[in-house]
Amino acid sequence: MAGPTRQRERSVEVEDDESETETGCPECESTNLVQSGEGELVCDECGLILEEEHIDRGPEWRAFNHTERQNKSRVGAPTTQTMHDKGLTTQIDWKDKDAYGRSISSEKRSQMHRLRKWQERIRTKDAGERNLQFALSEIDRMASALGVPRSVREVASVIYRRALKEDLIRGRSIEGVATSALYAACRQEGIPRSLDEVAEVARVEQKEIGRTYRYIAQELSLGLEPVDPVQYVPRFCSELGLSEEVEQKTREIIEVTAEKGMLSGKSPTGYAAAAIYAASLLCNEKKTQREVADVAQVTEVTIRNRYQEQIEALGIH
Repeated sequence: MAGPTRQRERSVEVEDDESETETGCPECESTNLVQSGEGELVCDECGLILEEEHIDRGPEWRAFNHTERQNKSRVGAPTTQTMHDKGLTTQIDWKDKDAYGRSISSEKRSQMHRLRKWQERIRTKDAGERNLQFALSEIDRMASALGVPRSVREVASVIYRRALKEDLIRGRSIEGVATSALYAACRQEGIPRSLDEVAEVARVEQKEIGRTYRYIAQELSLGLEPVDPVQYVPRFCSELGLSEEVEQKTREIIEVTAEKGMLSGKSPTGYAAAAIYAASLLCNEKKTQREVADVAQVTEVTIRNRYQEQIEALGIH
């Protein structure tokens, strides 16, 4: 009977330890517990070690800078949604050099060329994967042209994959859905890119992009909020070479006029451009309507109309 008794006592001790860990530190009763690099559970307030000899899931080596960390790492790049195979397959380097950095012979170069060609062929097993590869490469190309960060490319790739899974691609062009996914990702991540800017780098017409975007946003329930004109202000002011004072004044104009309900139904880029034009006049850093219109990619008529409305709302004559 000694065996079961010891087993019960051991289980009671384990339960007591777990309860102490869940409630917090037994010394200072703090719940701020941290996992140290040596696999120990430590109280962040008093420094008491609650548990030790945990499994350390980090590497067994130490590195003190980025280069040393890259050299010692024995794993590949993290998985990414921007590649059709999520970056899990191998890829043959384009450099015709051996492991020591020396040039290889012409016979080996020819062999490596054939290997690269077959490697690209076998990475896609069917037409569906080839279409996905083409769509993701289009997203990457347009994202590079727009200068958006890596996170937007990841979100755009996820949106396209969701649209493909829900069979929303049928009857629509791959380029149109890919461009719409990128535009939706820009809005979702708060990166101000207008539909005109996206259409400039796309291979489909703006009307098709807008129609496909509305369809995808509705079917996938993306729930995107209307674009705030303030998001365009820093980029437009930077391209126009305006000061921080003009940028701050522009924000004030947009906030005051938006509170009066003037923003409803207006183009955010045109509204931001008119506010910048008005702020530049008020701060004696005058820019012509043509200069502002070229940066914002709107017409001078739009700037004049929005400018008059904003000036009247502010009570400036």
